[in-house]
Amino acid sequence: MSRVALSVFALLALSFTLGSAQAAGNPEEGRKAFAKCRACHQLDAGKHAVGPSLKGVFGRKAGTTEGFKYSDAMKNSGITWSDDTIAQYLADPKSFIKGNKMVFPGIKRETEIADLIAYLKDATK
Repeated sequence: MSRVALSVFALLALSFTLGSAQAAGNPEEGRKAFAKCRACHQLDAGKHAVGPSLKGVFGRKAGTTEGFKYSDAMKNSGITWSDDTIAQYLADPKSFIKGNKMVFPGIKRETEIADLIAYLKDATK
């Protein structure tokens, strides 16, 4: 491989790596952003508040946390929570699952959503 091709390849790889790191979010900033959620959500298993506990949320089917009374819209949504579905929900809860009970208007900044997801991935294991 020529030096030019190798340099181009290295720059592309570095660019992709940096872009992925930025998209991954900052868990420390996400911890701060969770202050908006803490009024209604807990991170401990089985400890529900106005909203359900978020413990184990990633990979879980929406509306299935034991001991919490969900809206029919949430229970029947067919959604499994992932980075992508949580990001869409956080951006606009009322539009993403029409008829759900969450009154939160959403988070508009994509970086804040990414930060919050990074925090939740660790905090809800």
